[in-house]
Amino acid sequence: MSMAAGGAVVLAAVLDWILREPPTRIHPVALFGRLVAPVDREWGRPTLVGVAAASLLPLFAAVVVAGTVRLAAAVHPALALVAVSLVLFSTTSLRMLLDAARRVVADSDSDSEAARRQLRALAGRDPENLSSGELRSAAVESVAENLADGLVAPILAFAVFVPLSPSLAAGAAAWVKAVNTLDSMLGYRHKPVGWASARLDDVVMWPPARVSAVLIALAAGDVGALTRASEWVREPPSPNSGWPMATLAAALDVRLDKPGVYVLNPNVALPTPADATHGIRIVGVAGVFAWGLAFVAALFADTTFVDIVSLTSEVLTWF
Repeated sequence: MSMAAGGAVVLAAVLDWILREPPTRIHPVALFGRLVAPVDREWGRPTLVGVAAASLLPLFAAVVVAGTVRLAAAVHPALALVAVSLVLFSTTSLRMLLDAARRVVADSDSDSEAARRQLRALAGRDPENLSSGELRSAAVESVAENLADGLVAPILAFAVFVPLSPSLAAGAAAWVKAVNTLDSMLGYRHKPVGWASARLDDVVMWPPARVSAVLIALAAGDVGALTRASEWVREPPSPNSGWPMATLAAALDVRLDKPGVYVLNPNVALPTPADATHGIRIVGVAGVFAWGLAFVAALFADTTFVDIVSLTSEVLTWF
């Protein structure tokens, strides 16, 4: 099981790098979005409907995915490997995120209108009045924040549950992605039906956001960035997004500014093109680290706690 799960992680990472995203018409996240869409309207009891949606829709996605992987395993182990890799590929995103941010940065000085168009697909803010530096800031903020919910969150769920079974791990990754999708569609202050989805996403994203901050600090070779970032992590209204964004701001020593909402590392300048490019590269390396963690977790899926202690003791004797 462990080698097969490890192979599924590697295949998913390769698919992400080569294909970026599944086609929209068959993308499981887009299909799930169609399932959520009817909930996004006025209700007589919006809180009750929202709680039901937040409870049942992600669970439905997880059960469908886990059941599909188990069915594939019953047919042939190789088919299960492919199924798990496709689940991870469809619930994660790294290459497309990095490419989109690079396009914004590349156009930020030479073609600000093109940069603004690109930013609309990357960040949820009005880009019309943003300066070149603010466009680059938005791109850097977005790659840091989306590292957490677009990659680390589903990968972490997979890594936690893969020791129990690959099907359960795939279902957990799908559940987390479904929670994120519900929040992105419904979790706004002007949508009462989205209150439960937003609160659930806050809870689910608590560990991935902080793991992402650690991965960014390691990728930057600056563990101290975590300490410096702690001054600003509570500036954004989200209880989680401040961690990866502030850590990247500290590692780059730049100001990240969402006008009228928050400022991270306020006493320095906005990112230059070189700063922003370096920040995107750091997030890319952090993403590779995340895939590596999932691979290691998969390899040790069959290893018991006693085995780990025994192996650790044996390694220590070498020193």
